[in-house]
Amino acid sequence: MSITVLRGGPGREAGAAAPDTHDGLSVWPRSARPGPDGDVSVGGVSLTEAADRFGTPVYVLDEREVRDRCRTYRTAFPEADIVYAAKAFLCRAMARWVREEGLGLDVCSAGELALAVTTGFPPERIVLHGNAKSPEDLRTALRLGVGRIVVDSTSEIARLAAITPEGTRQKVMVRVVPGIAAGGHAKIRTGTEDQKFGLSITDGSAQHAVARILGQPHLELVGLHCHIGSQVASFEPYVAAVRRMTGLLARVRDQHGVTLPQLDIGGGHAIAYRPGEDSLDVGVLAGRVRAELVDGCARAQLPVPRLTLEPGRAIAGPAGVAVYRVLSVKRTGNHVFVAVDGGMSDNPRPALYGVRYAPRLIGRRPAAAPRLVTVVGRHCEAGDILADEVALPGDVHPGDLLAVPAAGAYHLSMASGYNLVGRPPVVAVSEGIARVLVRRESLDDMSRRDVGL
Repeated sequence: MSITVLRGGPGREAGAAAPDTHDGLSVWPRSARPGPDGDVSVGGVSLTEAADRFGTPVYVLDEREVRDRCRTYRTAFPEADIVYAAKAFLCRAMARWVREEGLGLDVCSAGELALAVTTGFPPERIVLHGNAKSPEDLRTALRLGVGRIVVDSTSEIARLAAITPEGTRQKVMVRVVPGIAAGGHAKIRTGTEDQKFGLSITDGSAQHAVARILGQPHLELVGLHCHIGSQVASFEPYVAAVRRMTGLLARVRDQHGVTLPQLDIGGGHAIAYRPGEDSLDVGVLAGRVRAELVDGCARAQLPVPRLTLEPGRAIAGPAGVAVYRVLSVKRTGNHVFVAVDGGMSDNPRPALYGVRYAPRLIGRRPAAAPRLVTVVGRHCEAGDILADEVALPGDVHPGDLLAVPAAGAYHLSMASGYNLVGRPPVVAVSEGIARVLVRRESLDDMSRRDVGL
């Protein structure tokens, strides 16, 4: 691990004001500060100097931003379990940060689980998810002693019960489809019928799974789980989900005489990727969810269950900035294409979901007025677009640096080996110090996996 001091503006102190939206930094980490030469610093570190030192593309991750966002959730939901959704972005340092801030961890594979445990993360604070968990996922979870496993299908019940060691009981939850459509894109709406996640209330699958688990001596049903979607910017769908889940808790009590002590309402909280976009207000969410849960339980004469939330993007996303170097600028027909040295191999989200970003020229003052351009990647796909029809200075040219904010979630975690260009490094910044958390993937790394000769 390398540690480098890179001088920039001072890091943001706790309680300091967010950047002025007139600087176009409203969706950047709150420590972001514009410099007089067109540069931007994050965590007190110059992004231009970081690009020169660590190369491009590079992910810059603001440690203070991550920790502050963890604390925001702990403050808003003081009596709940907050578990960070590792699928958004996970590395050893990230696992340590969220553990130190009092959060649990939500993992989806034996790989994520094993990495977390090697950092000393308490396995009892880990939740294992997944609609199709492999036998290795389940065996690893049992061996390491994860706190809860979220059951996603009836076949998983028998499989898990069969491998649970004699004399032990594994705590499980049932993932329920509440029948609520929410989320920023059809491919990330997970609370509706006719998709791969969870067990339906409507067709009785969820109730059947509850009965099956209660009949297994090696499994302990501790609660219900739901996840309605991602990039949800309004609190109303969560309130509706709580109402339906409370109703199911009451039916479980009435049918089986069992009062379940936990309710997990997932994550999916929206962040803004461009100035002016909506994000979910965590404080408002907390107040509305708590009120609905208390009222619903009072009506059903149920004790209020312990709540669990699973934010991922809302913690990691705004803390990250991706920095690219421009390789070429060309006009084709009526379009100007600005090609950079990354693309869909390090950020597939625009190709998958049509996500739009707000790239910014850094490192110099432009001499020309803005014009609309399309920022594209280096890969052999027409769909390799990072930002479509965005305003950049008319004099942008090869060698320039472009910074893309809100890049901390679902970038590196979804990165691929396409064209064998290698995945970018992750550099943490805090109080003027930059250090590598994840090194750049090299050609040697990729070649070692190829054993065909």
